[in-house]
Amino acid sequence: MSEAPGEPTEGVFAVDSAYLDCAVQTGVAGGRVISLSFPDTPDAEADDDHPLLDRIEAYLEGVEDDFTDVEVALTVPTEQRAVLDAVRGVPYGRQVSVERLTRLAAGLDAGDDEDRATVRRALAGNPVPLVISDHRVRDGPSAAPPRVEQRLRDIEEL
Repeated sequence: MSEAPGEPTEGVFAVDSAYLDCAVQTGVAGGRVISLSFPDTPDAEADDDHPLLDRIEAYLEGVEDDFTDVEVALTVPTEQRAVLDAVRGVPYGRQVSVERLTRLAAGLDAGDDEDRATVRRALAGNPVPLVISDHRVRDGPSAAPPRVEQRLRDIEEL
């Protein structure tokens, strides 16, 4: 997702969501999403005007979106990046298991206990849940709070 001229490329942006019963807050630097969280109340200095927030609100209202075009800046170890990149390939409305995700992640072996543990660590530490839709991994942890994770699954009928 490229920013159009005049659109904000840096800062903290948030919107309250009645559906999630919390806020959706994102951090953006250099036009790339660096964080996404679900606080009870947004940061007092957060701006509510960002195109990603508009898309998230539409998604929460049932508009299909996989967010794969959203530019994300990840600062995670290489093997965890491979996992999060693989999650981005799971289509809207579909689920995979941790074992399947391990097979999809470059350089990991689904038969290796440590590699499956790497997948679980990557999912739990996902800095941008929803944009990298870890709720689509049915038996893995999500970086989103459990109530948010379940509501995201409900939207996609998972």
